[in-house]
Amino acid sequence: MLRVHAARSVEPVPPASAVLELLKPITWFPPMWAYACGLVSASALHVPGLWLGLLGVALCGPLVCGTSQAVNDWFDRDVDAINEPQRPIPSGRIAGQWGLRIAIGWSLLSAAAALPLGSFGFCAALLGLLLAWLYSAPPVRLKRNGWWGNSAVAVCYEGLPWLTGVTVVTGTLPALPVFVLAGLYSFGAHGIMTLNDFKSVEGDLRSGIGSLPARLGVARAARVACLMMALPQVVVVVLLYAWHRPAHATAVLLSLAVQAVLMRRLVSRPRELAPWYNATGITLYVAGMMVSAFALRTLVSA
Repeated sequence: MLRVHAARSVEPVPPASAVLELLKPITWFPPMWAYACGLVSASALHVPGLWLGLLGVALCGPLVCGTSQAVNDWFDRDVDAINEPQRPIPSGRIAGQWGLRIAIGWSLLSAAAALPLGSFGFCAALLGLLLAWLYSAPPVRLKRNGWWGNSAVAVCYEGLPWLTGVTVVTGTLPALPVFVLAGLYSFGAHGIMTLNDFKSVEGDLRSGIGSLPARLGVARAARVACLMMALPQVVVVVLLYAWHRPAHATAVLLSLAVQAVLMRRLVSRPRELAPWYNATGITLYVAGMMVSAFALRTLVSA
């Protein structure tokens, strides 16, 4: 009888499709893109550094970012039961402690994969993993404060991968202009993170998570997000003109002008239009990142 009871209590291994959904591939693009910006800005798209580039892209996306999604879903399982009950953990497709096991296992795999990237790449991966756990896990749970939580995610999604991409393939720390532009685009990504919070306002309010839409209200949070996305790009444009890169500066300026038009529509119905803006305005934002990376490529190598 005891053996039968023990057999019945064994947690079923989750299907691969549920694990993949837990890791949220759609979220892997921003850090992978930022790492690619680092490769471009370092003039490092050459064969000797190519395998490091590919490893870094995989580390930023499926591994570290995937870990952050698994960690977040595990510690957000009660909130997701309200906001997104179809997610793998609240729906029961990933049962028992499997969500936590996957989060821990993926963290260890990410750290191991970062070893060939040198000391900076390894430390950057550890920092990203640390912030992933601090963002979601108690007692810190940075996501309870939308200002701090979004800042941590923005740094992990944009600035840290960009700087890592430069350093891993060149073996040296990035030049000051690279630091500046990576920091500016990280600042703007704070606003992008806010867009992802509009879909979960009710659950955030009920569970005490202080996302900006929950703290400020939907309308005000939308205006703040737009301002935080736009201002850094204004500074980028000014800097690129000052660095005698007028073609790149004009391209980013035109992108920002179109974003401004799209933002006017976004603030009218932010909860409804946030996914639409992610597909339009954010595409222009990340295109400007790559344009800026090419500007840095010519600036640093000049």
